[in-house]
Amino acid sequence: MDEDSARSPSLPTLDEVARLAGVSRATASRAINGGDKVSLKARTAVDAAVQSLGYAPNLAARSLVTRRTDSVALVVPEPDDRVFSDPFFARTLRGVSRVLGARDLQLVLLLTGPGEEEQRMLRYLRNRHIDGAIVVSHHRNDHLSDHLAAMGLPCVFVGRPWTSAAKVAYVDTDNVAGGSEATEALVRRGCRRIGTIAGPADMTAGVDRLLGWRMAMHKAGLSDDAVVHGDFTEAGGESAAAQLLIQHPDLDGIAVASDLMAAGALRALARTGRRVPDDVAVVGYDDLGVAERTTPPLTTVHAPVGDMADQAARLLLEQLDDGGRPRAMRIVFPPSLVQRDSA
Repeated sequence: MDEDSARSPSLPTLDEVARLAGVSRATASRAINGGDKVSLKARTAVDAAVQSLGYAPNLAARSLVTRRTDSVALVVPEPDDRVFSDPFFARTLRGVSRVLGARDLQLVLLLTGPGEEEQRMLRYLRNRHIDGAIVVSHHRNDHLSDHLAAMGLPCVFVGRPWTSAAKVAYVDTDNVAGGSEATEALVRRGCRRIGTIAGPADMTAGVDRLLGWRMAMHKAGLSDDAVVHGDFTEAGGESAAAQLLIQHPDLDGIAVASDLMAAGALRALARTGRRVPDDVAVVGYDDLGVAERTTPPLTTVHAPVGDMADQAARLLLEQLDDGGRPRAMRIVFPPSLVQRDSA
């Protein structure tokens, strides 16, 4: 297949572009497809001819020549209702789209669950329908970092991968430090019976934020027995808080591993007549807009999700510009505490 295959007779052809530009057909093709060994004069003439004739290359033929699809996958191993209700994904999608759009790359959103959906997604990636992948919200059992490392597919993870961290690129925030910072804010307030609503135990963010909470509790000489896991959703946070209060009714502080779960926790506290922060102080995590809208507004740990998404896209572009060779790189952003009324 060449550039003019399957082209309608009424559309301008590559030969016409070459004639108008005064160059050979091969030179015109190289100039259009971004190849090297084309002089500035020839490239300028070809660009002018393309504009004059309204020529558009046959993308299928172009991909055979360049072995590039000019598309990148954003892989999210989560159900669609979770993706479209959590501001983390909206912020990530916006950051990635902005960077890729500036390079005229198409973003393909791949939502997948376990089982056949996951296998179909892996076949899609293995068959190189895309040039690279950015993965967010991955879980221990999906083994995505192992799969992508084995494929040799350029990829970047948003969040530390469970395995193959030395073989794939990733960006993250220091969730251990963030978990500690949230807990230390409660300790400084004077709280002495501090519980936590941890994130899922199959996600590195959940595990790392819980570790940070435990470290801060041990440093303060406080008991770390008040732990309930949630699922990073508002309903999950409300349910976890209700369970935590039944098991530990004397709590005077709760560190929550996400703002969505913290919003649910505030409802559970209100339902039991506990005032925030007078009776129980609450600190969330993320600072993606939810914390400003709760009653009272949440003290929270700011995770720079927009910067992480932006950097993930740029790391992927570096791999694509390097001939599609995967590279293991790591960038970790520091978290910061945002003080509001809940603590």
